[in-house]
Amino acid sequence: MPDPAVPPTPPVLLTSLLAREDLSLRRIAGPVDADAVVHWVHTSEMADPYPYLLGGELLLTAGVHIPEAAGSGTYFDDYVSRIVAAGGAALGFGVAPVHDTVPRALVAACETHGLPLLEVPPQTTFSGVARAVWQLMAQARLAELRRVTEAQQSLASAASRPDPVPSVLRQLAQRLGGWAVLYGPEGAEIAGAGRRPGEEVASALAGLAGVVRPTDGGSGGPPHPTSATDTVSGTHLAAYALGAGHGFVLGVATPQRAPGDHTVVSVAAVLLSLLTGEQQSGTGAARSSALVRLLLGAPPEEVAQLLGGERWVVVRARPDGAGAPDAVAASALGAALGSALVDPAGDVVRVLVPGDRTPDPLPGWTLGVSAAVAPHDWPAADTQAARALARARATRTPLLRHGPRPAFADLVPPDEAAAHARALLAPVTAHPALTETLRTWLSLHGSWDRTAVALSVHRNTVRQRITRCATLLGTDLEDPDVRMELWFALRHI
Repeated sequence: MPDPAVPPTPPVLLTSLLAREDLSLRRIAGPVDADAVVHWVHTSEMADPYPYLLGGELLLTAGVHIPEAAGSGTYFDDYVSRIVAAGGAALGFGVAPVHDTVPRALVAACETHGLPLLEVPPQTTFSGVARAVWQLMAQARLAELRRVTEAQQSLASAASRPDPVPSVLRQLAQRLGGWAVLYGPEGAEIAGAGRRPGEEVASALAGLAGVVRPTDGGSGGPPHPTSATDTVSGTHLAAYALGAGHGFVLGVATPQRAPGDHTVVSVAAVLLSLLTGEQQSGTGAARSSALVRLLLGAPPEEVAQLLGGERWVVVRARPDGAGAPDAVAASALGAALGSALVDPAGDVVRVLVPGDRTPDPLPGWTLGVSAAVAPHDWPAADTQAARALARARATRTPLLRHGPRPAFADLVPPDEAAAHARALLAPVTAHPALTETLRTWLSLHGSWDRTAVALSVHRNTVRQRITRCATLLGTDLEDPDVRMELWFALRHI
């Protein structure tokens, strides 16, 4: 885990700060370390800045605190040693207005204690140095976010290949510049990718995997960590437990640890958890078998037996934000609903959920849920879920369920009701857009704005379509009796 004293912003290389021509900083003492970083900037004129430092700072001073006889005693040695003891990353000394040059005793003390000393010229303000550090941090964070986003996309694409597990490991190893390995429940290496490290490092990683692997020893012992890290022979090691008790572990070994690596590995761990979970439970093979049988003409009732359920619920979901959900988001949605039967299609995700599970609202999603139906009614349930989702979005409700209940319309024989509906709605049923607009408009009590939201069209388009429906039907849609009759008719087509 990172040191809690270290800020969440990415550090800045000291060499990058020295390379800024607008600052004209010059290193005049201390080691030349290409990996030296600065976490933040602090200005202080205290003779002993130790109590005010957290570590990792570029400490800026104009030397106001330096007494006149400082060069002949141990003042500078004590001053620099306290900065080093506090974990300061470097010292910046501003030339002018107090001192014309950097005191030679300060240069010597920084050399002795190994603290980088930077000369800040008169034209460079301390606030300008601080601003440059924040700018470099922002650039580093943007680069980190871009790297993580690209890695997420490539890992999701790899998971969709015919050989998903090896593909995800190869992509992960390439992104980290190291070795990625999947260990099975018994500790054996199932698959690996990247450059395999030496035996010492490989053995250490296998041992680290054992730390996070759950055992069957019962619930009396302490809980196992879900992840663990270590460093062996300069190689950074990390192990992540996959799934809930399956025993699979993801291990990575990298020569260096870059910002964003943990996020990238976490995405890979989620994907591998889904893939290994299917392999462990056998649902992956069952799904493949069900798909093949459907393609070869088997009835849904037969296919449903392979999936382990007699009644099913169709859930349609749309993310609350802009843009279509990616494969990772769709898989996570399915996992939250308790089903691996997920179909991401554009901006809507469809999930087939066993009927004994009751979907609950999920943060960030709007859900439409069908009634629990037998397999031969899956298409009708999909329609129910679509209408429930449209109504949920229009009313800004996180989740709406289709809930059929006895009504007066059920007293009419279905055949007679269907015949009457076809005759009544014949003028508009030839135009699917008009039919769906009329259905949605009636379901939302004649609200133009909500209907526009549900259909993803402009409210003027809704008005034009409803006016067209009224003309074709030759009726007054402001009459509640007319609306009621049309609503009953729409239920039977």
